Amino acid sequence: MLKVGITGGIGSGKSLVAKLFSVLGIPVYASDQRAKWLIENNAVIISEIKEILGEEAYSLEGKYNKVFVSKAVFQNEELLKKLNQIVHPRVRQDFEDWVLVQNVPFVIKEAAIMNRNAGLDKIIVVNSPKDLRIKRLLKRDSHRDKSEIEKVISNQKTEQEFLEMADFVINNDENSLLIPQVLEINKKLTS
Repeated sequence: MLKVGITGGIGSGKSLVAKLFSVLGIPVYASDQRAKWLIENNAVIISEIKEILGEEAYSLEGKYNKVFVSKAVFQNEELLKKLNQIVHPRVRQDFEDWVLVQNVPFVIKEAAIMNRNAGLDKIIVVNSPKDLRIKRLLKRDSHRDKSEIEKVISNQKTEQEFLEMADFVINNDENSLLIPQVLEINKKLTS
């Protein structure tokens, strides 16, 4: 079974493309959603996060205090590194465990952060012009302004870096149709 990654910059349309593969019956592992679940439900992760960030990292009800954690790691690169060292390996292992129970020609792992050495057989990059991504994000994330969105984009891989790791590219601009591109890649991955 092939392990196929879908990645791209924020607002590129990764989730939409993943949903299209899901409609075709391809199992999709949504890394960001799964990481959030693990952060709130995995006792080892909870304990280790509290160890580096304190009890304030979680509410009394056990909910992850994203605002507190974001402020803490935003100001301290070393804390961010430690947090990632807690969460990322657990998400990778969770994905590998999930793959073992699938019985299909290929599975999809959707993730914003992905590298060539991520243990994936193929990588699909969803590519979209920066100005269109900003426009989508302003509409989707009303709590963010343009400068915040541009800061997030500047902290991600460049368009060139994404394209360099791609086995397949899906163009998600105003002139491209997504479904035919997804169907073509699905055909190549299942034949």
